[in-house]
Amino acid sequence: MDLLNTSTSDLDNGIRGSALISQYFPNLNEIQLQQFAALQNLYEHWNLQINVISRKDIDLLYERHVLHSLGIAKVMNFKPKTSIMDVGCGGGFPGIPLAILFPESNFYLVDSIGKKIKVVNEVAAALGLKNLQAEHKRAEEVKEKFEFVISRAVTESSVFYRWVQNKISKKQFNNLPNGIFFLKGGDLTEEFQEFKKRVVFYDLKDYFTEEFFETKKVVYLPM
Repeated sequence: MDLLNTSTSDLDNGIRGSALISQYFPNLNEIQLQQFAALQNLYEHWNLQINVISRKDIDLLYERHVLHSLGIAKVMNFKPKTSIMDVGCGGGFPGIPLAILFPESNFYLVDSIGKKIKVVNEVAAALGLKNLQAEHKRAEEVKEKFEFVISRAVTESSVFYRWVQNKISKKQFNNLPNGIFFLKGGDLTEEFQEFKKRVVFYDLKDYFTEEFFETKKVVYLPM
């Protein structure tokens, strides 16, 4: 599916979702608006072949997946040339929405399930994303270093930390120190107890009005 050759009618299902995104991110350019609008049909197309999003969620793609992913952007504005690794990216969240929003930053997505990476690569190609690379790989196998690591509810924070603690670059040039951004929900006090002196919690209900975000958080763990 080539975004440039997609008819206007093919994009209609994504117009409402794109409008939701632009409500919270009003400075999107025309290319970004088109890319966000294309996500609905792209994921409907690939989800029929390789299930990466639950059936009940595909109709709520923009709220529960795209906007949720962009919650990280409400607390962190990645500067150009920032390198970000998305661990356990599944079908491409949060990496793909963030790669659309930050076209001058570089995103590297990994997942241990190859068919999910196939979807990521197909969607990224259709969108024309030049700043995203995805590979079928475990985080422990990655040799490169990144300014930030991002993840959405992959595993317990202590386990995740061990996976990526040596993947963080010492080169600092963003407004926040290099580290990890988690997207998680519920009471996280116990889970992050060992990091309590440095972890920062951001409630997404402070940024988004939808009920879905009532208990959702961005968790920032500086390294």
